[in-house]
Amino acid sequence: MSTDVQPRGAELRATVQRFGGYLSGMVMPNIGAFIAWGLITALFIPAGWLPNEQLATLVDPMVQILLPVLIGYTGGRLVHEQRGAVAGAIATIGIVVGAEVPMFLGAMIIGPLAGYVIKLFDRWVMPRVRSGFEMLVENFSVGILGGLMAILGMLAIGPVVQSLTNVLGAGVQWLVDTSLLPLASVLIEPAKVLFLNNAINHGVLGPLGVANAAENGRAIEFLLEPNPGPGFGILAACLLFGPRVMRASVPGAMVIQFLGGIHEIYFPYVLARPKLILAAIAGGASGVAVFMVTGAGLTATPAPGSIFAVLAMTPRGGYLGVLAGIVVSAVVSFLVAGLLMGFGRGEKDDGADGADDGDRADPEDAERTPEDTDAPASESRPGGTEASPARDAEPGGGPDPDRDRAGAARDRADGTASGGAPTTPVETEAGT
Repeated sequence: MSTDVQPRGAELRATVQRFGGYLSGMVMPNIGAFIAWGLITALFIPAGWLPNEQLATLVDPMVQILLPVLIGYTGGRLVHEQRGAVAGAIATIGIVVGAEVPMFLGAMIIGPLAGYVIKLFDRWVMPRVRSGFEMLVENFSVGILGGLMAILGMLAIGPVVQSLTNVLGAGVQWLVDTSLLPLASVLIEPAKVLFLNNAINHGVLGPLGVANAAENGRAIEFLLEPNPGPGFGILAACLLFGPRVMRASVPGAMVIQFLGGIHEIYFPYVLARPKLILAAIAGGASGVAVFMVTGAGLTATPAPGSIFAVLAMTPRGGYLGVLAGIVVSAVVSFLVAGLLMGFGRGEKDDGADGADDGDRADPEDAERTPEDTDAPASESRPGGTEASPARDAEPGGGPDPDRDRAGAARDRADGTASGGAPTTPVETEAGT
């Protein structure tokens, strides 16, 4: 019995790591765009450090369109290189247009799906295309299939994500109505990580808080989502105990999150390691418990959720309870996140980052022959990067049916597409 449980546990752990690596592979390469948006938001919105009405118009297009499209593009690229990336970006537009909330979750679904559709098309159709028509078929296939996926995203996936947002909002409202506020973090924190924080805060908690504040002069609902403590604790743990690759961007993220109030900046770090959601839940629940015990509350929704905005909305005489809840939530999330990351001891086992989980060789994959797999190793790994030209140029490697069509065209030009002959140095230089 125990021998069966252990392999199942190891298999589950590997599955979670692969899933986290896949999410990391979509989000972490675009962390610079998140930081740019966070800085612009923290500086130029009306409640920012340097309010500027004209520059503040950059905020909504970036979070509504740019960031989801980048995620969809990267997700498609993970599945099928450049053609999959273009299809993923086209499909993501179908989700973000007309959406009321940022469609990061939808982009994580539609981007890889569009890339996979293009991958199947290239596998089944491109080998049957007559010589000379490859470029025509390649361009029109991406345009047609990408457009169809955009329509699918607008009509099907977008409404599903919106329904998920509504369900989470209804659950949070029920917990608030039944005075089970600490348990609200079980729904609020995962919803935040999926970039549904604004929908939960302004769509559910805000109206409830307004009614409570009108009656009592303060409302705890205003503290449930904007509390910067859990995110700050997780970032601090990543800085001290996280992989070295992840640590480089953490200090800037901590400043933007805690002082600037842009909580979205720490979501990619949690998506890179999904188990850290437990730290966010623990920190959020402990902070809410302290808020309840001390009777803490705010007079209005702090926007953005920085420590300065929170203190500005704190009524006179309520600073102790608010600060205590923030500190406790930060400490608890820091300790739980550090425990989940082994306080830095498990770095060698867990890899450099979430994306590297996909780059580690799986013993099962080592025994699998090329005929047993549907895709090359670089494309079958959820969080892995695309195959490098040097790897493709290994002598005796033979053709890869799922390679980029441009690469296949080069092979045909060199006369190696069907022979599986060793790749020449000239081809290696052309591939780079």
